[in-house]
Amino acid sequence: MITGSVATLAALWSRIPKFVLFGVAALLQIALLAAMIVDRMQVLRDGTEVTLQTRPVDPRDFLRGDYVVLGYDITQLPAGSLQNQPSGERHPLVYVKLTPNRDGVHEPVSVHADPVPVASPEVLIRGRIAYGASCGPKADLFCEKLTIRYNLESYFVPEGEGRKLEDLRNQNKLLVVAAVLPSGRAAIKRLLLDGKPVYEEPWF
Repeated sequence: MITGSVATLAALWSRIPKFVLFGVAALLQIALLAAMIVDRMQVLRDGTEVTLQTRPVDPRDFLRGDYVVLGYDITQLPAGSLQNQPSGERHPLVYVKLTPNRDGVHEPVSVHADPVPVASPEVLIRGRIAYGASCGPKADLFCEKLTIRYNLESYFVPEGEGRKLEDLRNQNKLLVVAAVLPSGRAAIKRLLLDGKPVYEEPWF
């Protein structure tokens, strides 16, 4: 019975013209790309702005085009109360509570395995553990120190601009303003040099 159904479906599939299949595949790709763009626009439009201090990163990846590789003061953090707690997986999601300092730059307060309430001006940003969730005898506990990725680690710039911005980043002169939704999802909104925008993402 199942074999017959599969054979019938295969026969119907073979009758569909190839140009129709190619058209459907192209439409699906366009729809996926459009969904990604709309999703990013929502983060940029509705997210709370946080300002993050960049830090030197080495080496530079030459294979992905002209872009700035970004690391942050919130990239490497102590696990705090998460240390020696079950991580559940090798690269789990975590939530970092941020609060602005007197200069308006957001600094980490604590790291959590699940979303926690925050009160303004605090913000909760979501990241994924790159290193630090595989300690203990069974390699399933949070380590003492965590390396966290926030999907904010690269920013494409016009050709020829990447190296200049990376030099400024290495001098701690580059700030990133990110938009963060209540869910913790974040996207880069603009780059700041000496407090002035040098690149800004359109969201409309």
